[in-house]
Amino acid sequence: MIAVDTNIIIRLLTQDDEQQYIKSFQLFQEQNIFIPDTVILETEWVLRFAYHFKRNEICKAIRNLLGLPNVQLINKSLMVQVLQWHESGLDFADAFHLAQSQRFSALYTFDDKFVKKAKGLTACEVQELL
Repeated sequence: MIAVDTNIIIRLLTQDDEQQYIKSFQLFQEQNIFIPDTVILETEWVLRFAYHFKRNEICKAIRNLLGLPNVQLINKSLMVQVLQWHESGLDFADAFHLAQSQRFSALYTFDDKFVKKAKGLTACEVQELL
């Protein structure tokens, strides 16, 4: 098994550089691939800011990627939860933070929008630090 960096995934998903796309595609066809959580987080950011993907396009692209039989993550079910929360309006990074904090009683933030959007999603209560 090998691991990949964000730029490999971006080339695969956007096909914006033909040579790099072909190399990325071949890699995903020939190898078992591990994708670190940090790479998924960065991939969402790059797709949103550099490529102007919409929320639903990002979720679809990441779901398709994670659906490949040779792709492994630390916790695929956690990532499914992140994508669901993101689709329902939570910022991707905030959804990721909350998903990884679920076993704790609270997640503190200065972001009141995060507090409002996360209300009732999990037993881990997102609270504004006042």
